Amino acid sequence: MDYTIDATNKPLGRLASEIAVILQGKKSLKYQPRLEGEDKVIVKNVDKMIVTGKKFKQKKYYRHTTQIGHLKERTLEQIWSKKGPAEVLRRAVLGMLPKNKLRVKRMKRLIIEAELR
Repeated sequence: MDYTIDATNKPLGRLASEIAVILQGKKSLKYQPRLEGEDKVIVKNVDKMIVTGKKFKQKKYYRHTTQIGHLKERTLEQIWSKKGPAEVLRRAVLGMLPKNKLRVKRMKRLIIEAELR
């Protein structure tokens, strides 16, 4: 089943958790934790999604280059301006899915429709 979600005026975290539940298949009658699930999620108006509090300046994303002392960090504001709100939502959903071999397969069923400027 395809779910269409309008992200207008929805907070980032609540939207991401709602999407994660659907991608795991928990809203389906045939839910089993060991299965990938078959529900797709289409998200529209991602650029109208809201970020509450001071997260825009204070939330940090980390990545490591595997070299000693090379821990890179970026704020939510930097990622939002460089890659857009679709990448921010994708990372939030990715963090809310269980960390197992089904994670990548479930993320492939997330379709984010961003408006082209």
